[in-house]
Amino acid sequence: MFTLQPSLRRSLALLSVAFFSVACGGSGSGATDTTVPGAQTPPVAGAVILKTPVLSFNDTGLDVTDGVTSNGRWGVESQGIDWEFSLDQGITWTRGSGGSFVVKGDGAKMIWVRARDDAGNTSEIVRVNCVLDTTPPAAVAIAGQAEGVTNTFKLSGIEPGARWEYSLDEQRSWSAGKGSALGTLGNGLSRVWLRQVDMAGNNSAAQGFDLQNPSVVSHEASGDPLLPSILAPGLQTYLIHGVVVSGDRDYVTWDIPKGQQLMSFKLVQYESEDDKAFYALQPNKVFDAGETVESVSRMLVYGHMGPSYLGRNELANVPKSKLGEGPMTLWFQQTGLSPTRYAIEVILSPAD
Repeated sequence: MFTLQPSLRRSLALLSVAFFSVACGGSGSGATDTTVPGAQTPPVAGAVILKTPVLSFNDTGLDVTDGVTSNGRWGVESQGIDWEFSLDQGITWTRGSGGSFVVKGDGAKMIWVRARDDAGNTSEIVRVNCVLDTTPPAAVAIAGQAEGVTNTFKLSGIEPGARWEYSLDEQRSWSAGKGSALGTLGNGLSRVWLRQVDMAGNNSAAQGFDLQNPSVVSHEASGDPLLPSILAPGLQTYLIHGVVVSGDRDYVTWDIPKGQQLMSFKLVQYESEDDKAFYALQPNKVFDAGETVESVSRMLVYGHMGPSYLGRNELANVPKSKLGEGPMTLWFQQTGLSPTRYAIEVILSPAD
């Protein structure tokens, strides 16, 4: 939490007045409650100075420091003293009511707030600026094609500073993708939804893709550890998905190119009466580590996966030196008799 206090933590020159660039916002869904510092005018000699108000907002943007938001509601704490705000650099002032005010109209905003009593005494002026953006971005353009046994969905039309997201549960929850395409390999998922989210946190319309459509490659991952299924190269976000039961194993391999690293490896969907399956990663083009106790020394990571593991990055404690250029092969299996539907997210990123 940050607090608007008389001292500036950061400022920038704007129209010969010091301003702090912050996001303005309100009570949007999924936003973060934040109080922020701002520039303030020095007191006039001999005047009665009231205590400076504290401003707060609920940031809706992708970055709390980018100064862009989709919600213009500001909270004001003035300790029982009347307060007022100005949107034209102090030319006119509007008396505040309650504990908040709303800034309307998309575009850059300069917000001044001060306390004021009936005798005309005022506090120092708190100055902040932001950009209000309430307009949803256009839906991304998506071109789907098959590359071997990988379905790739290439996205274009993403706004500067925006990100794209995917949903596997009919838009109830969303996960952020990386790069400019999503690659999927498997036969477990039925549908994937894609959208973009702009800098202010506005969502575009979502587009759904039926992964069971005959035009989409449905591929049961290889059960041969020496001939794993191969993910198409050149992407940064992949979904490996399938259905396994006792005696059925999935092996999938991919290459981490030069200058890239394996950033995360997460279970993102799991449906089964059995709450545990098994996985292992071996830094090799095939999975030949074996299944003995001694074989784990050749694995990068291994262990159980199930509902309690959803969203956990299994690489969180792996040194980055082991996540760079080279091949990687996944082994996934269910030892129980219950069919297990799963999806694993693999994300690559530029090497640190």
